[in-house]
Amino acid sequence: MTSTRGADERADEAAVAPRTGLGSLLREVLERVDEVVDDQHRLQLLLDAVVGLASDLSLDGVLDRIVAVACDLSGARYAALGVLGAQSDRRLQAFITHGLTEQQRELIGNPPRGRGLLGKIIDRPQPLRLHDIAEDPTSFGFPPDHPPMRSFLGVPLRVRDRVFGNLYLTEKAGGGDFTEGDESVVVALAAAAGVMIENAQLYEEGSRRERWLSATAEIASLISSSGDSEAVLQTIADRAREVAKADLATVVLRRSSDELERVVTSGVELAERDPGALVVGASLAGYVVTTGEALVVSDLAEDPRSEGRGTRLLGPAMLVPLRQDDGVQGALCLAWTREKAPLFQEVDVSLPGQFAEQAALALQVARARTDQQRLLVFEDRDRIGRDLHDLVIQRLFAVGLSLENTSRMLADRPEMAERVAGAVDDLDSTIKDIRRSIFALSSAQESGDVRSAALDLVERAERMLKFRPTLRFVGPVGSTVSARVAPHLTAVLAEALSNVVKHAGARSVDVLIEAANDITLTVRDDGRGLPRDATHSGLANIAERAEQLGGDCTVESTPGGGTEVVWRVPAR
Repeated sequence: MTSTRGADERADEAAVAPRTGLGSLLREVLERVDEVVDDQHRLQLLLDAVVGLASDLSLDGVLDRIVAVACDLSGARYAALGVLGAQSDRRLQAFITHGLTEQQRELIGNPPRGRGLLGKIIDRPQPLRLHDIAEDPTSFGFPPDHPPMRSFLGVPLRVRDRVFGNLYLTEKAGGGDFTEGDESVVVALAAAAGVMIENAQLYEEGSRRERWLSATAEIASLISSSGDSEAVLQTIADRAREVAKADLATVVLRRSSDELERVVTSGVELAERDPGALVVGASLAGYVVTTGEALVVSDLAEDPRSEGRGTRLLGPAMLVPLRQDDGVQGALCLAWTREKAPLFQEVDVSLPGQFAEQAALALQVARARTDQQRLLVFEDRDRIGRDLHDLVIQRLFAVGLSLENTSRMLADRPEMAERVAGAVDDLDSTIKDIRRSIFALSSAQESGDVRSAALDLVERAERMLKFRPTLRFVGPVGSTVSARVAPHLTAVLAEALSNVVKHAGARSVDVLIEAANDITLTVRDDGRGLPRDATHSGLANIAERAEQLGGDCTVESTPGGGTEVVWRVPAR
């Protein structure tokens, strides 16, 4: 009976075994079918994601889409994309997250810089899967108020041969680990995303070029409709700062072989908080003007040529030459705060360089047109002066001679002779006033170059005095005399020289122009001095001009000992 029972048991086991194997096989087949369906679903999601990425041309939009799609494809709860910076340390310059609320982001605080576990993929750009983040020896842990994260998948994101950044996925749905399938589909997404990122970068680069070209066209249009060079320079600085997204823009121009002047500044609110920012890069600008080469500085505080000025708020800077036919006449300087260094990295130095060249060319055309208009004015003044001298003065002189002859004929009528003599004196005074007007018409009061204007006035005085007055400059006259002071200075010099020509009877005249904290003009002659009964209308005008600028004027004169006029106003 025992043998019979054992045989029956073996028969039952033989009957159950096929059924058990068949069940396992069916379960395995069903799992494979689920995997195939899941893979097909993921493939469809991946295709839809690629199409969606291709429809967005903005880089920020593409990056946001990538992290969202990566979560959907891998089943991750949280995702982040760390964008690598261009610096040598290859740390993260941007960190885009998905799955965190705005409140969670605020509680976490500053984004990571790419150290620890995140830096592991940066230093070794290959896919990485972890069961538990905390178990990895390179993990630094999480900051307070950070949501718990365990499972991890990291994949590098490449743009051609360059690693653009890394995708970080955590917290697999269901509490499990990320699988090889998850890794494969995320790697495929990263490959497709690299192409989309490159397209977005090319689109943004084209947009930036278009903005620079638009700014150049605006400058050219402004120059064709406006003759105000300072307004054009201000627009150049404003538009360059706007297009480059810089915090500060300045235009520096050459005033002489060894002098530079910052003409306009855009970003005044920054300069008011840090006065040093106004003069930042003065020596750097001198280097650009001297060499004619563009200059890029990663941090002004670390560049010895910046002399440490204005670097408290400013970090990277870019300087490009303003090149004209006769050489480099200045520089366009752009600077960013250290917090906005990523915006500086987006700017290709060739774009502001081309903008500066076109702006300098357009500015040269505007100045040539202004010089031509000024020449026409001077020619018209010369014609009026010749007509007054050759026609009006000669006729008045002839009338005066005729009246003098008439007064001799009226010797027996003294009252009439006295009246005629008075008329002759009036004619003499009128002739002197006309000559004074001719001298004023011939002066270069409209010239913006104080040195050239002073030289021109001295040369014109030489023709009337029959000797050349001495002229000396002390200090940085060209860069210190502002546009507001310059016309007053030349007008005062013209008045002082005119007085010497008409009244002094001098044998020598010394003219000195000094530039320091004050602008001082001194005109000294060795003539007969001021008569006691002389009218002082011209000197009153000189004093009034000084008072308008917050300065003063002194006149010292002794009979037979000459006259000294000292006109002094603040430089700023």
